[in-house]
Amino acid sequence: MRGWCAYFRPGVSNVAFCYLSHYTWMRVTRWIRRKHPGITWKELRRRYYGGGWWPATEEAELFNPAKVSTTRYRYRGTLIPAPWPTTA
Repeated sequence: MRGWCAYFRPGVSNVAFCYLSHYTWMRVTRWIRRKHPGITWKELRRRYYGGGWWPATEEAELFNPAKVSTTRYRYRGTLIPAPWPTTA
């Protein structure tokens, strides 16, 4: 996900990143609920979400695509070659 977000960052992809974030959260949450069928939401959040709503532990945190800032119309300046020769 991190590489995909870095690749599509210079476009208009904020809605796609938010959708990907929601989809990832749902898949991970469903997997944890299936792994521990008798666990309550309070215990689940304390153990796997660090007390918040995004999966994080002391060692690692799940990458959140919604926090990736998009850049639009990156200025490239003189890196774009002119199609005509310069005359001095």
